[in-house]
Amino acid sequence: MNAIANMARLTRAGAVIAWSGARVLPDDANLPAPLALFARVTAPLRKNGAGENPNETKLSHALTSLGPSYIKLGQFLATRDDIIGRELARDLSTLQDRLPPFSQGEAKAAVEEALGAPIDKLYVEFGPAVAAASIAQVHKSKVRGADGAIKPVAVKVLRPGIEQRFQRDLDSYFFAARTIERFHPPSRRLRPIAVVDTLAKSVAIEMDLRMEAAAISEMAENTKNDEGFRVPGVDWTRSARRVLTLEWIDGIPISDREGLAAAGHDVKALGARLMQTFLRHAMRDGFFHADMHPGNLFVDEEGRIVAVDFGIMGRLGFKERRFLAEILYGFLNRNYHRVAEVHFEAGYVPRKHAVAQFAQALRAIGEPIMDRPASEISMAQLLGQLFQYTEVFDMQTRPELLLLQKTMVVVEGVGRSLDPELNMWVVSEPVVKEWTEQEFGAGAQFEAAAQGAASVGRFMGDIPKLLGQAERTADALTVMFDEGLRLDDHTVERLAEAQARENRASRIGIWVGAIALAAIALTLLF
Repeated sequence: MNAIANMARLTRAGAVIAWSGARVLPDDANLPAPLALFARVTAPLRKNGAGENPNETKLSHALTSLGPSYIKLGQFLATRDDIIGRELARDLSTLQDRLPPFSQGEAKAAVEEALGAPIDKLYVEFGPAVAAASIAQVHKSKVRGADGAIKPVAVKVLRPGIEQRFQRDLDSYFFAARTIERFHPPSRRLRPIAVVDTLAKSVAIEMDLRMEAAAISEMAENTKNDEGFRVPGVDWTRSARRVLTLEWIDGIPISDREGLAAAGHDVKALGARLMQTFLRHAMRDGFFHADMHPGNLFVDEEGRIVAVDFGIMGRLGFKERRFLAEILYGFLNRNYHRVAEVHFEAGYVPRKHAVAQFAQALRAIGEPIMDRPASEISMAQLLGQLFQYTEVFDMQTRPELLLLQKTMVVVEGVGRSLDPELNMWVVSEPVVKEWTEQEFGAGAQFEAAAQGAASVGRFMGDIPKLLGQAERTADALTVMFDEGLRLDDHTVERLAEAQARENRASRIGIWVGAIALAAIALTLLF
């Protein structure tokens, strides 16, 4: 029954997208037989959906009509052009996470249940929703502080039943991913199940508002000494898994260039600071806001950039941060050979390829960009071309770097809206240089040597235990080599029977699924 329910949900989604006329696959895509059959059956639906609207508009309307989980799926895939292609990823990048708000009564009931107290005991005033998205909505409210003063707060509340809705749709996504991996071997390199698992984990974190509160707290700690940037304060006493209460931010949206100028802010300086702030978070802290669109950025009275909505965050390990720093610094100095070496040192490009040949490819990417006017140079575009081109050299997909690159696209766009002549390389150089010197300068090398000495000492103390483990392992291997690894006759027979059943089930299952999909599609059509 589970498989039938999943197929029904997926078929409905496919029919809605087909009816919209949106293109979701390249024309020359090599589809598995069941999906090819489904595409032929739903061809009349796609004709009805054809229109003058661009593909991004059709796709946005279709996914929004399918509900919250499809909006999140679309936004997630917009960061994975390695899976869906650059053109479709670009179309999905405009997808807005906006839905009508749920009722005030439901919101109050959800807050009372989550915090275990009546709403009037928690807030002096609980206002109507001021923003609503796929997972939660925000209410402007008021609380009484410890000093007796009344202050405004933002209260974020999860949609009722959102966890169950996402779980049903995620089950369908996993079903589709398992089917694709099983019956379409060429797709396995894209790891569909792992992709859905990443989405599921991301959504699980986003639907636990305590995790968002923790992300805000961590970033506040990381940036406490940074001038010109801050995050809202968290009201931990009025926050739980399904409710988050934050300091209300009164500021000018960073997209309001005229308003910022009228308030006396240096808009060009704001553009440079935003870019440097993002790079500093990514490189110094390895923890960055991964949804820095204009609606999540404000400028307060003191001229500080304030970020909100920390549901989507990115993390980079030390290896990825070093990779990013050396890539940017190497391209900045046109040291393509060093940039190539970094790829090999990080293990991103297999040693079977030649460093010199890879450096030649990097030169082909870098030189056309470097000779352009400063206003046309884009670090995000450079990284995007790099990640696309490295497929030729068997570089495996790095989701965390793709998320970084996609966020950089947005940050660069906001920065350029404030200063159209913003030179990304000039702005980024101090941040890259500072981090490189801090991590690889003389002081850092001395500290690393001291840590290395301590590690050697611990290793020397563990040598007797390690030798004992090695001796036991060697004895076990000797027995296995001498006597062999044997399976009894009964085990062999059971394995053969299981394999035969699986092969029969695979052949029958794929065509039963195809017929069911086609039947549901025909029902929707007629």
